[in-house]
Amino acid sequence: VQLVEVGGGLVQPGGSLKLSCVSPEITLSNYINEWYRQAPGKEREWVARIITTAASSEYADSVTGRFTISRDDAKNTVYLRMNSLKPEDTAVYFCHARKFSNNYWGQGTQVTVSS
Repeated sequence: VQLVEVGGGLVQPGGSLKLSCVSPEITLSNYINEWYRQAPGKEREWVARIITTAASSEYADSVTGRFTISRDDAKNTVYLRMNSLKPEDTAVYFCHARKFSNNYWGQGTQVTVSS
């Protein structure tokens, strides 16, 4: 199963980016959708999840108040809106979909926050 992330890039501190995750093979709304990230030399860490609606979203403490996860069921797309970006947000960001024993990952998209 393929998940595809797009939207990464280079942004200055304080800037914003919006990542998208699409799948041509599964209906994302049937899964718990999450974003993870992995910085150089560090383990992959969980960033955010959305279960059914935006009201059931959860965030890591490090991104609370700055990042927003959402999903457009008509477009079968999950988003991660990132505001007030910091250099420590620099990482490869991965989309993840899971349901019971099924786990699917995207290939990742690089986000670099630097002046």
